[in-house]
Amino acid sequence: MSNHRFIISGGGTGGHIFPALSIAEGLKQRLPDAEILFVGALGKMEMEKVPAAGFRIVGLPVAGFHRGEIWRNLMFVPKLLMSLWKARSVVKKFKPDCAIGVGGYASGPILKVAAQMGIPTLLQEQNSYAGVTNKILGKKATKICVAYPNMERFFPKEKIVFTGNPIRKGLEGIAEKREEAYKFFGLERGKPVILVIGGSLGARTLNNGIRSKLDLIRSSGVQFLWQTGKIYYQDMKAELDNNPTGNLHLLEFIQRMDLAFAAADLVISRAGAGTISELCVLGMPSILVPSPNVAEDHQTANARALAERGAAMLITDAEVGEKLVEEALKLVNDEQRLSEFSVKMREMGTPNATRDIVGVILSIIDN
Repeated sequence: MSNHRFIISGGGTGGHIFPALSIAEGLKQRLPDAEILFVGALGKMEMEKVPAAGFRIVGLPVAGFHRGEIWRNLMFVPKLLMSLWKARSVVKKFKPDCAIGVGGYASGPILKVAAQMGIPTLLQEQNSYAGVTNKILGKKATKICVAYPNMERFFPKEKIVFTGNPIRKGLEGIAEKREEAYKFFGLERGKPVILVIGGSLGARTLNNGIRSKLDLIRSSGVQFLWQTGKIYYQDMKAELDNNPTGNLHLLEFIQRMDLAFAAADLVISRAGAGTISELCVLGMPSILVPSPNVAEDHQTANARALAERGAAMLITDAEVGEKLVEEALKLVNDEQRLSEFSVKMREMGTPNATRDIVGVILSIIDN
């Protein structure tokens, strides 16, 4: 095979970046001499994470559209026009065989320009509810890889391939890592563990929900691994310094997610598509608290898809204060329900998503 070239675009959050890196690594496994160029949004997380994983990235000045604060959109159109212009020069110069969009600001300009120039495009839609940009891009895309059923509501049926979402590297085989995980986090054996994660930046509601129930947590005997996120860490640390809680382990950011999942009996999490895919593949019993501040409220749709199949518990953002900790403590001590959730989660998992998406990309360029 000749030297193939791919552009992978998107990012903004870990939920978009990890799948993008998984696809890149999957392509490299199948085509070791492939050249891969990432395109991200300037100032976003991908500009650090992608080079750290060993790939080249170019940034576009694109920004999101603010629905709430209309005054913040003054620069939206100029930035979009500049991004389209830059995207065109990147595509022209790099000459990809296929352009792949994983969602996030940068995938819009790149996929639009590539399609206009007659280059095959693949859209990877992670959510159960497609956003505005992806609906538009879907009309011109060659193929659309999806992670949920009934996506023909948003896309042409003949272009849809059900693959699931790729999960990040290193999460395989966590069952064997339990002992290592207890040591790593300093946990006691024989006491249940609840893992609380609010995404890479943290989640204010989840953090306040935990913070308001420190007395209940202290007396429960249940161990908590609590990732606060960068923004909230100092505040929560000050709270715990004043109100020490021995069974609550405070972490700003968890580098070793494999070990965190290995230690956990129950996970409390936001309902981003990437996180849900990981929880499903690992069969993790979960309480999902959808973030209300995301476009088209897609996290609620993601969480509902699981809750309706009896695979997870859904608690709304508004209910966190009154219900979250109480429900979590009840659930983590109910072995039968934990095991039912685990089985149902696994049924919805797609462990071969990366391999299948790479297969679709290769079939596109072979045609």
